[in-house]
Amino acid sequence: MTHSDNTSNAHWPILFVCWLVVTTSTLGSLFFSEIMQFAPCILCWYQRIFLFPLVFIFATGLFSCDRSVVRYAVPLAAAGWLVALYHNLLYSGIIPEKLQPCTKGVSCTEEYINLFGFFSIPMLSFLSFSAILALLFILNRRFSR
Repeated sequence: MTHSDNTSNAHWPILFVCWLVVTTSTLGSLFFSEIMQFAPCILCWYQRIFLFPLVFIFATGLFSCDRSVVRYAVPLAAAGWLVALYHNLLYSGIIPEKLQPCTKGVSCTEEYINLFGFFSIPMLSFLSFSAILALLFILNRRFSR
């Protein structure tokens, strides 16, 4: 086994966890909208736009263990994180309702679930994107060694 093989093997578990997080988040999002019939607001749609491609980016990265996976995933994860942050600030009332982009259709502050008084759908999205960014940071540092 060469040094390159050892390096690839060391990165694979982190890539797998990234893929697992985005796949679980994607399936959760689809479960909420398709099975539970929770209509997504516009901010949820934007978060989906940034989340769904990550499933394929990380799946491709699992097979090639190429460091460019970080380059492709970080912009999507960061944009999704920013939208999720804004959504949580709006949901919690920190951002005034007049700055809400959801003026037509489903409200961005619609409460579908609230587990333990903390875990709302916007919070689940924020935690997911935060985990992805943290894992990408770790992966990038390991690739840089």
